[in-house]
Amino acid sequence: MRYVAAYLLAALAGNESPDASSIEKILNSVGVKVEQANVQKVINELRGKSIEELIKEGTSKLASVPAAPAGASASAPAAASNAPAAKKEEPKKEEKKEESEDEDMGFGLFD
Repeated sequence: MRYVAAYLLAALAGNESPDASSIEKILNSVGVKVEQANVQKVINELRGKSIEELIKEGTSKLASVPAAPAGASASAPAAASNAPAAKKEEPKKEEKKEESEDEDMGFGLFD
């Protein structure tokens, strides 16, 4: 996924046909180890294709993905009310950690 994202970033920046070096440059800028086989696979699969058409096609495919069934969310509260009362556990005190401005909230852009 990170290779496709780098390809799309390069294409959106104006490079109509991104090559391996532009993808590597983007990935290296965020500290991702680049695997040449993956770079070449993305380039070969997307060569000659319009980014706009790929996005449009992908969006239509996402629209057909089913969401969680409506009955599943409605039955969860009912099941919880029928369960025997559990012991109340005292909430654990969380240590407050000072956050710096440059933390990535536990995940990176290309993880």
